[in-house]
Amino acid sequence: MTQVPGRRAGRRQLVLIAAVFLGPLAVAAWLYFQGGVLQPTGRTNHGALLEPIVNLNDALPESAVHAHNDQTWLLVYANTAGCGDPCRDALFTSRQSRLMLGREMGRVQRIFLRGESAPDTVFMTEEHQDLIALEDSSLDRLLTNKNPADLPPGGYFLIDPLGNLVMYFPPDLDPSEMVDDIKRLLKLSRIG
Repeated sequence: MTQVPGRRAGRRQLVLIAAVFLGPLAVAAWLYFQGGVLQPTGRTNHGALLEPIVNLNDALPESAVHAHNDQTWLLVYANTAGCGDPCRDALFTSRQSRLMLGREMGRVQRIFLRGESAPDTVFMTEEHQDLIALEDSSLDRLLTNKNPADLPPGGYFLIDPLGNLVMYFPPDLDPSEMVDDIKRLLKLSRIG
């Protein structure tokens, strides 16, 4: 059986069209996996994603934080020492960050994880009416252990509505960058 010259030309054209479309994809995949030339180096988040993810419902089933984690994200600031000026500044930053969320601020609740001594009630009433102050030493220990080693302690932890410890924001991070990360998570989230 002899092939018709038109069929041979048609097959060559089909192979050429496939090579034009699949060739760049094959080269890009090879560069990505072999040479590392095209591997992405940048990141879009400013805070640190916490891995492995810890679910507080499983890790600390008796924690007082669960009463406030009903369909809301929690922005937790932990300071078990007395609440001096750095603590007050951190609480102010958390308040302003939540306000910067605009119409999404109802999806985020602020938690102040304090030590044995209660914070100044006048200060709390006047400056932070929406802030929930809790004493929970087991949660404080867990957060201290989950603080990324390469970032300074004393920052903010973000917990999703399912009780997962998601992100850590260092204390020196610009509040607008923290808000950018939280807004991005709220936009992508189907919970809370």
